[in-house]
Amino acid sequence: MPTAENERPMRIGEDFKVLLAADDIATRVRELGQAITRDYEGKELTLVAVLKGSFLFMADLARAIDLPLTCEFLGLSSYGSRRESSGIVKITQDLTQPVKGRHVLVVEDIIDTGLTISYLISNLRTRLPESVRIAALLYKPDNNKIPCKIDYLGFTIPNKFVVGYGLDLDGCYRNLPFIGVKSPDDAA
Repeated sequence: MPTAENERPMRIGEDFKVLLAADDIATRVRELGQAITRDYEGKELTLVAVLKGSFLFMADLARAIDLPLTCEFLGLSSYGSRRESSGIVKITQDLTQPVKGRHVLVVEDIIDTGLTISYLISNLRTRLPESVRIAALLYKPDNNKIPCKIDYLGFTIPNKFVVGYGLDLDGCYRNLPFIGVKSPDDAA
């Protein structure tokens, strides 16, 4: 059993600077859910989560929306194992149900360059939904290359590589309850 502070085993997340605390994220997700509930009252809503990063956000958001809804998942990739978008978007998993005539709310973890979400919105519109809107947990305006309208936004953050609450680095750290950056120097 370790006896000194520097001898204790490191726990996941201890080497990250917290950018957004779990309580702040939970509060904002509830607020977004209330706004979505008001805006979609009486409508058939389908949430489309962009995998893998938005699965936690969508789960919490779906529970915060007080309406009957369906959930779909779409896999897209533009990062691979890198920290910056390649600019090339590929579908890795498609929807299992049609969205024709439905109100679609795309649930995205982070909008960075805008390339991925622009591609996705164009693709979804070819499927003839009643409407398509965007709910994004995070937005990095400093890195944006293609402007897009975010209808429901959680937080605007600086142009730093973040992990936690579904966001990863090489598949790891999605389970952090907060959103953080790798070192204290990256948080500014």
